Amino acid sequence: MSATLPGPAPRESRAAPVAADLIRLDDVSRVYQVGTTQVRALDHVSLRIRAGEFVALMGPSGSGKSTLLNILGCLDVPTSGTYALDGESVQGLSEDRLADIRQRKIGFVFQSYHLVPRMTAGRNVELPLILAGVDAARRRDQVSAALAAMGLEGRRDHRPDQLSGGERQRVAIARAMVLEPRILLADEPTGNLDTRTGNEILEVLDRLHRQGLTLVLVTHDPRIGARAERLLGMTDGRLTSETRPSAPRPEEVSS
Repeated sequence: MSATLPGPAPRESRAAPVAADLIRLDDVSRVYQVGTTQVRALDHVSLRIRAGEFVALMGPSGSGKSTLLNILGCLDVPTSGTYALDGESVQGLSEDRLADIRQRKIGFVFQSYHLVPRMTAGRNVELPLILAGVDAARRRDQVSAALAAMGLEGRRDHRPDQLSGGERQRVAIARAMVLEPRILLADEPTGNLDTRTGNEILEVLDRLHRQGLTLVLVTHDPRIGARAERLLGMTDGRLTSETRPSAPRPEEVSS
């Protein structure tokens, strides 16, 4: 009697894995009391951002972009609604816990760089590591790696006033990335730069996104917003539109 060899097992039908929501806002509002007047900066905003996405927020001044970015970065808290970051609700967390989340998971880049003027580029990048309690030997290595990634190996000992605008922004990005956060929040990161230098900074951000970083960028320029995977329009504290633009060539983008 001959043996019967088993045939190939039926192939399982597997859907492509879906990235989890890293950021989840449900019905979030932010109201500020200004004297006797209530100002509604965010008005019932719901938003999902998956890990690894590049999302741009665009709208006129006063539309709520920066308020939304501050809430995403745990620098502010909603008046109502809920915000979960990486599966953890931020409502009711202590200031120490919020600071820990910001330190471990979120990097910030601003239009005005926010570098410490009297400190060298290296010391500016080292600051988050000092606050995180990283030992001196590891700090040296991580600062060197962060500056090298930004093409600033020869600028470690230069103060901000000895650097160009583009170099200052690269130092700011190196500082934001030195603790390897999961999310980078960028508020008009090319706003103070000329077109060529702005394009260089956008290329740096594109590269970080391609390496898996979740990037949320605020801009007023639709040509910059068009680089994102999702472009969200804001008006009067509300998300009013969503498009999925195709990225233009870098030379087409203005700072």
